[in-house]
Amino acid sequence: MTHDDERFLHRAIELATASRKGGNPPFGSLLVGPDGDVLAEDHNTSLTDSDITAHPELKLARWAARELDPATAAGTTMYTSCQPCVMCAGAIERSGLGRVVFALSNEQLGALKPPPGPSSFRQEGPALFEEAAAAVAGYYV
Repeated sequence: MTHDDERFLHRAIELATASRKGGNPPFGSLLVGPDGDVLAEDHNTSLTDSDITAHPELKLARWAARELDPATAAGTTMYTSCQPCVMCAGAIERSGLGRVVFALSNEQLGALKPPPGPSSFRQEGPALFEEAAAAVAGYYV
């Protein structure tokens, strides 16, 4: 962890604090380019935007995928107040960002939250393997 990493993590935590003060969940992130300049920053707006996907990591990954060429994206670092959730991690992977540095791990965050209740939805599957596989086959080569 470098001095710059710590400085940018402090900023991510400031964004998280501002998010909470604004009535949203306490998460903040920023994206730093290969040259060390802050390219974009955001915070969680899932409540004020009525959008369950308005996590800052997802918003920055989407921004990067739209605005940065692949080489630049690969040279970026995302600094975030908490380890990205599975949804955000998938978006970060697909956007081609090079590195993520986080303050709290998912395990540490979980220890600060009440225990989760049972899942409210049922999942069933897998089913129709051959048909589903035919739609995907060859796409990822």
